[in-house]
Amino acid sequence: MAQFHQFCTFFLDHFFLGLEVENVQEVIRYQSITRVPLAPPAVRGLINLRSQIVPAVDLRQFLELDQNVTKIPVETELDEDSEHLPLNVVVRTADEVISLLVDDVGEVLEISDNCFEKSPETLTGNARQLIRGAYKLTDQLLLILDTDKVVELTIFKPTLRN
Repeated sequence: MAQFHQFCTFFLDHFFLGLEVENVQEVIRYQSITRVPLAPPAVRGLINLRSQIVPAVDLRQFLELDQNVTKIPVETELDEDSEHLPLNVVVRTADEVISLLVDDVGEVLEISDNCFEKSPETLTGNARQLIRGAYKLTDQLLLILDTDKVVELTIFKPTLRN
């Protein structure tokens, strides 16, 4: 018997990505980021989430996507044009909370595991390591991000090895 899973979906460049709903704490609009000296390039800085300090992770950097599409301001560079600013998908694991910077947020989808397949062979580089599989939907492919691996790489091993 097929099981169903719920995913919080979001968009990043040409990717349609999903995270298990139980790992998503909340989705919030862009927050001012405080840069952290010597932080790995994918860690854009820290945000203050109701007095909780949370690392803000640039998924574009991890997935090796075009960095010029969305400008991520830090500290004093924040202006009022919030239409083009990334959103924060705040993700929680057993030990950590991080914010993933994404282009846009989609719906919560409930999908049967009958539609699940291995990661597409066309994925390369870091995306191949961070995507744990895909769901074939009627009109698109939903790539499932490995939350634990993203958190692990952000906090413990900031650079991926090919």
